[in-house]
Amino acid sequence: MLQYEELRLRLLGHEDALRDLADALGLEKMKNEIEELDAKTAENGFWDDIKASQVVLKRQSALKNRVTAYEKLCADFDDTLVMIELANEEEDESLIEECTNGVTKFENDLETMTLSTLLSGEYDAKNAILTFHAGAGGTEAQDWAQMLFRMYCRWGERHGYKVTTLDYLDGDEAGLKSASILIEGENAYGYMKSETGIHRLVRVSPFDSEGRRHTSFASVEVMPEIDDTIEVEIAPEDIKMDVYRSSGAGGQKVNKTSSAVRLTHIPTGIVVSCQVERSQHQNREVCMTMLKSKLIEIKEREHLDKISDIKGDQKEIGWGSQIRSYVFMPYQLVKDNRTSFETGNISNVMDGDLDGFINAYLKAESQKKLEQ
Repeated sequence: MLQYEELRLRLLGHEDALRDLADALGLEKMKNEIEELDAKTAENGFWDDIKASQVVLKRQSALKNRVTAYEKLCADFDDTLVMIELANEEEDESLIEECTNGVTKFENDLETMTLSTLLSGEYDAKNAILTFHAGAGGTEAQDWAQMLFRMYCRWGERHGYKVTTLDYLDGDEAGLKSASILIEGENAYGYMKSETGIHRLVRVSPFDSEGRRHTSFASVEVMPEIDDTIEVEIAPEDIKMDVYRSSGAGGQKVNKTSSAVRLTHIPTGIVVSCQVERSQHQNREVCMTMLKSKLIEIKEREHLDKISDIKGDQKEIGWGSQIRSYVFMPYQLVKDNRTSFETGNISNVMDGDLDGFINAYLKAESQKKLEQ
């Protein structure tokens, strides 16, 4: 049948790209490294240094996940091809939709994995810390900031990442004033770094009794989580610490004591806070990680040689630098101002379907590098 033959040729057209992807991923090199790490974990005394052993296990798990993902992609290619050929032989029209969906899914998965090979930056493989700030506009902007908070939590969950709330400051009537989350998983920062900037919402406000249309803004900052393998020197005298009573979730034990911590980096004016842990010491540790991560992110973004080269107030992103617009009324459209990628399925986007925007950004950045 013609439809099945077209699907078969469409699928086979990606065979070379699938083979090339193995080279781009460094599949054989990864398999060799996995063997070496497996041998290391079997050595006597491997668990004597818990910290070092955890680093090895984390690397081992990441490599195995990459190999498994590629092998599954190959299996999906083979299974879809067999299904198309069998359906064609039987002339079974009832399987056309299933075969079409199988080819489309394979193409999307192939593109996503191919784009992951572009994540070669120094911190791309790290976890990501996202910080949300409501813009001017009171309740309307605070509600928008909470909508973004939920959107990115859902994105992390859809991709099998672990999402943890680090800080959450409620809005006056609804929404939130500011919040921070940690997204843990391979390449979380590499994917999420495209989301830094101002997000603009246009809708009929549910808080306006006259049903007028409002424009709201909220900012999203994204930084790589810096672990102990990266040294960041911060002088104790450059840090001001404030403690206060937690206002968010956490139960009575959290809220009864001044366990929440706010750190201010005096030379740059950067402020970070954490209130989700039960002790002041734990919250301070999380704050220090966030501060180091923010300093590293600014250093990389500004192409500076060292942390001490960071000048001035780096806390705010200019409201004129909006990266994306979300229009709920009078029509429905989400459009990225940098890549022009857009979609009218706004409910899917708000439910965490951001891969189209992220992939378009990665492609654009890759093209820029090729042109330089």
